[in-house]
Amino acid sequence: MVQSINTKVDLVIDATSHINVSDYGQIMIGDKGFEFFNKRDTRKFIQIPWEEVDYVIASVLFKGKWIPRYAIQTKQNGTFTFSSKDPKKVFRAMREYVEPDHMVQSLGFFDVIKRSVKSKLKKE
Repeated sequence: MVQSINTKVDLVIDATSHINVSDYGQIMIGDKGFEFFNKRDTRKFIQIPWEEVDYVIASVLFKGKWIPRYAIQTKQNGTFTFSSKDPKKVFRAMREYVEPDHMVQSLGFFDVIKRSVKSKLKKE
């Protein structure tokens, strides 16, 4: 059994980790960090302390009505992508530990296209 890094738990919710293959489990948000525990395999878990979190990136569609997935970008270990049943609840719980200016919205489809066209024109 995996030992949790949290001493006080704020939220536990069903979620999916999209690291390699989709893993189903639960997200636990507490006073020490963000944790994901796999339902089937106890050896597959993710523990991210709040000091290690750099940005929380939300993929927002339909002007904030639907958030299909979100990512946690760490300072050293890369980006971890998750989706959960109620992402707004997850963001409200994370807002206590992550600064609001480090919770950002990802670029939309047309924003990515616009950036790539600008960079191509800038190189020429």
